[in-house]
Amino acid sequence: MPGPASLTPMSRVTKMKITMNKLFLLSPALLVTAGLGVPAQAQSLAELYESARSYDAAYQSAQAQYDANKYKAEQARAGLLPTVNLSANASQSQRNLSSGAPQDISYGTQNATVSASQPLYRPANQATFDQGQRQLEQSQAQLQASEQDLIVRVSQAYFDVLAAQDNLAFVQAQKTAVSEQLASAKRNFEVGTATITDTREAQARYDLVLAQEIAAENDLRVKKLALDQLVGKTSTTPKPLQTANLPQPMPQDLNTWVKQAEQDHPSVRQNRIALDVAKLETAKAQAGHKPTLDLTASLFTNRNLAGSDIASIDSTLTRTTVGLSFNLPLFAGFATQNRIKETLLLEDKARADLDNSQRTVAQATRAAYFGVISGLGQVKALQAAEASSQSALDANKLGYQVGVRINIDVLNSQSQLFQTKRDLAKARYDVLVGGLKLRQANGSLKPDDLQAVNALLAK
Repeated sequence: MPGPASLTPMSRVTKMKITMNKLFLLSPALLVTAGLGVPAQAQSLAELYESARSYDAAYQSAQAQYDANKYKAEQARAGLLPTVNLSANASQSQRNLSSGAPQDISYGTQNATVSASQPLYRPANQATFDQGQRQLEQSQAQLQASEQDLIVRVSQAYFDVLAAQDNLAFVQAQKTAVSEQLASAKRNFEVGTATITDTREAQARYDLVLAQEIAAENDLRVKKLALDQLVGKTSTTPKPLQTANLPQPMPQDLNTWVKQAEQDHPSVRQNRIALDVAKLETAKAQAGHKPTLDLTASLFTNRNLAGSDIASIDSTLTRTTVGLSFNLPLFAGFATQNRIKETLLLEDKARADLDNSQRTVAQATRAAYFGVISGLGQVKALQAAEASSQSALDANKLGYQVGVRINIDVLNSQSQLFQTKRDLAKARYDVLVGGLKLRQANGSLKPDDLQAVNALLAK
């Protein structure tokens, strides 16, 4: 079998091209994590999200706050329900007579009262109850926003690891290519067909790639630690991206995304509910001028325990009372009037906050939408650049073999190709994360949306 030195320039280039094409038919992440296959312990994005859902402190805090607000809302119902109280007391008396024949007399008294009150007309209590229900809806929107934030954080960390794996794989592949070019330059110098400059240029590029490899390994280590901390697992291994077919944002009409954001985004819903709560606060303030009416009832029992010189039997008194309690405020030092003015101004503030949140989410949705569209265009352009860079590298290798190109041209072409491949891989990940961020921007992001991303991962 002929050795490398006996191959023609064209056969060397053809052999290297075939090797490089085989190398990049596989995902770089696969090359790093498992060589030719996906590890059995590799986790999908949905699996790691479920782990983070039960571990992430920020999400657990939001969940606990929502559960607490449910009980807080129920507290506001108490103002519409009856109240019942029980009071009781017992006393024992000792009387001593010192005149005449000394006598010690002991007797006792027992009292018990059960009282109940049912509000019949209390507009302030009704407004407080309505506020509690609206604030529960507000806390639900806050929990949804926290859930969407967790989805994006997990997805970003997931694809950061894949991007770091790709970067390391490309750097290592570039190191292999540069080492081959360095060996070729040394051989050519030894036979006198090249100068020492080619060898030194290749050596300098090889040393640079070694430094890049060290940085890439550290970056991957850091990214994996960040993902482990987020999901509460150790040695997580994300499944790599299997297909290059990236989904288009659906629907493709920007105005539809913006309109949905202005209606359903959690922050918009929170501010819309805050406006309703502010209006109810005004209703509570206005109730300061209105009368209140309560139904009251009480049962009183008094029992006297007879002493030896008072009575021969015990006595019991029972009194039952049922009535209506009416109260009409007449004057409170202008406190009610000023409170109404305050709440009306707070209504204006809540209305302005709602307008501001709608404008903010609309702008964020537009930016996220154009970011996805731009990312898809960038992926397409980088795919063309990858093919062009591969052709340029092949041409430079051939030119170097026939003497019309120098070694630095080949090294530059190699760097350009690997940089393009890194940029293309990262651009794909950015599009996938950008699609999730677009749904977060318009408030429609749900855990089920991760299934569409899971379908693009290796099985």
